[in-house]
Amino acid sequence: MGERIGIMGGTFDPIHIAHLVIAEEARQAYNLDRVIFIPAYRPPHKQGRKIAGVYDRVKMTELAIADNPAFSLSMVEIERQGPSYSLLTIRELQREYGYEAEFYFITGSDSINELHTWYHAEELVAACHFIGTTRPDSPVDEASLAGRWGELYSHIHLLPVPLMDISSTMLRQRIAQGKSVRYFLPPRVADYIAEMGLYQ
Repeated sequence: MGERIGIMGGTFDPIHIAHLVIAEEARQAYNLDRVIFIPAYRPPHKQGRKIAGVYDRVKMTELAIADNPAFSLSMVEIERQGPSYSLLTIRELQREYGYEAEFYFITGSDSINELHTWYHAEELVAACHFIGTTRPDSPVDEASLAGRWGELYSHIHLLPVPLMDISSTMLRQRIAQGKSVRYFLPPRVADYIAEMGLYQ
């Protein structure tokens, strides 16, 4: 039996406390051996929006996860470049960690509702598990999901997480307005943003 590996993908622009809490909740709930954070090179769904540079987003992620030995960083999407399609990432991780490893893709319930629109969605859901973190403001219609996915629905899991109304968009706006982001961000990430003058 191989490792149980969580995958936490994202733009991480910037990475914040909610990302870390969700990753740790999923790790505990599904007995994951580790959670790999994978910064996207170019998120397909965020074309046209200016995002911080690759180096800065990788550095912030590295700083945020440094104190958790169960968290690690992968450059797989950065090194591949191009659009960050999840199926391509899973295939590369299978080659790296072995085909006996079980992968659990951690994402929000809004993404679970839209999963059928992802690149080669059926092949992707067959290749790994999905953990959809649920929030009161973004409900999941489980009957509809089960009907849509059939046998593959066994690969989709729902995990209630503490409600934290924090988003990278909100934090970028607060920083641009000169407002405090203390307690929203890991201190080392907040220090890095200030030092580099990001989002000003």
